[in-house]
Amino acid sequence: MSFSRRPKEPVPEVETNVWACISDDCQGWMRESFSFEETPKCPLCKSEMKQEVRTLPELQ
Repeated sequence: MSFSRRPKEPVPEVETNVWACISDDCQGWMRESFSFEETPKCPLCKSEMKQEVRTLPELQ
């Protein structure tokens, strides 16, 4: 059995549209492509959400 200690390849990051919670007490967000509603509510605190763009790891 062999283990390699080489550095792993970096994951490419892309600008992604997300929904972010507007509540100051909540850090909730979700990728726009994972939302089932046109204007979703925060799944954590049920507050309104606004659209943002974040740099996130690319999903394949």
